[in-house]
Amino acid sequence: MSQPVSEAEAQAEFRQGLLFGLAAYVMWGFFPAYYKLTDSVPADIVVSHRIVWSVLFVGLFLYLRGRWHEVGDALRQPAVLVRLMASSTLIGVNWLVFVWAIEQERVLDVSLGYFINPLVSILVGLVVLRERLSKGQGIAVGVAAVAVLIQAVLAGGVPWVSLILAFSFAGYGYVRKVTPVKATPGMFVETLLLFPLAAGYLLYSLGEGADALVLHDVPVLIALIGTGIVTALPLTLFSAAARRLPLFMLGLMQYLAPSLHFLMAVYVWNEPLDQAKLLTFAMIWAALAVFTFDSWKRYRAVH
Repeated sequence: MSQPVSEAEAQAEFRQGLLFGLAAYVMWGFFPAYYKLTDSVPADIVVSHRIVWSVLFVGLFLYLRGRWHEVGDALRQPAVLVRLMASSTLIGVNWLVFVWAIEQERVLDVSLGYFINPLVSILVGLVVLRERLSKGQGIAVGVAAVAVLIQAVLAGGVPWVSLILAFSFAGYGYVRKVTPVKATPGMFVETLLLFPLAAGYLLYSLGEGADALVLHDVPVLIALIGTGIVTALPLTLFSAAARRLPLFMLGLMQYLAPSLHFLMAVYVWNEPLDQAKLLTFAMIWAALAVFTFDSWKRYRAVH
């Protein structure tokens, strides 16, 4: 029988969760800066490396923590494998568009995509889970839809990079939510499922004469190898935070990463922020303010 947790222990757990969560989201926020180190390599090669090295580092982490049996449990369940195949496809698309956008100096589009993501998740819940929208959620989604429409009209095109990132990650979140497997073993199985495709593509590229291993540039090769670590580390920290913090607190933290993307895009890489794009961001921020306030009210109502 477990012992009751004292208030001091609960506060310590909360502080630890807060630090773990902040560390995870700050790392995700600086992902564009990391992938600027590999922008001399085509996005498809970079993502292939990320998958291959993630298998190695995530697998090593699970082995050292004595959690290899969790991988075996997932692999022995056909229904879990089918869902992880779907989630691996979604996260593969997300990674590819993310890295491509950074290489094309479209970090503002990346930022917009991850700001939109929580609102897209509401739509996924509405369509797939038949969840009912609260008044605040309805207003937030409506404002976001108008913002995307304005962006399409004033900027002369739908912000497809942002939408692909938002919908692929929201879809990924839904699939993982309904898949009975923990975060890190699930990530390992996902990358393991993608491994033959990634490794095969690297071998094919080498056969076609491309320097897929980037042996001529050691710092870039080290950065490519490091993609496995930067994939595994924030995921591990996030998992630790999720066990210690309420979902509402994690929901607030999720805005940290796209905020860092936005600041770096504008003030470090000098990406153009025209009036149409600024208006779009302002409307999305307003929608998120409504969404956050609504979430806070509903959280207080049940606590």
